[in-house]
Amino acid sequence: MEPRARILVVEDEPDIRRFVRMTLEAEGHEVFEAATVQRGLIDAGSRRPDLAIIDLGLPDGDGVGLIRELRTWSAAAMIVLSARSAETDKIGALDAGADDYLVKPFGAGELLARVRAQLRRQTLANAGADPVLRFGTVSVDLARRVVERDGQPLHLTPIEYRLLTHLASQPDRVVTHQHLLKAVWGPGHAEDTHYVRVHMANLRKKVEDDPSMPRHLLTEAGVGYRFRP
Repeated sequence: MEPRARILVVEDEPDIRRFVRMTLEAEGHEVFEAATVQRGLIDAGSRRPDLAIIDLGLPDGDGVGLIRELRTWSAAAMIVLSARSAETDKIGALDAGADDYLVKPFGAGELLARVRAQLRRQTLANAGADPVLRFGTVSVDLARRVVERDGQPLHLTPIEYRLLTHLASQPDRVVTHQHLLKAVWGPGHAEDTHYVRVHMANLRKKVEDDPSMPRHLLTEAGVGYRFRP
């Protein structure tokens, strides 16, 4: 069971806020509520939550601005909860610093699964990086830059290696195409999304048991990718 966490819910609709609070408290988490950007900033500073769940359409500002402000000083995981389902809205929130994006309406089960994933990611980050990443039958020795599958050496190109290690360093987090391009290829390639698709397809052929139904390198349609250990 995931450890008890301090969670801040920034949502202006009382019914949704109440539902989220009851769902999280039933799992043993400590929950704080805010209905505005201003209150959310104050509570984030005073409560120091492990995770924040943030609506985008707040009465005194946009949730993206809140996320961007929090990211300047907070390492808390952030999940967007919004009725906005357009890819541009998702990309904007994720590029601002959100870790995940959940579209309304949503179920309690999906919300809790997203929360558990972010708390797991945070626990791993706080525990310090393991010099060897393992998922499925693949192991990546970060110190030696050696990749093996089923105990046998696996050749990855430099681009494939950087893609894999960058995604794997942020398990369960949605990473946008633009973020990957800047991190792996550099700022001059921010619009070359086809680069990511081609190299990701090749990488899946090497590390996934069934590249057509990947278990670890997951596509977030129109947005980017998520690594699932």
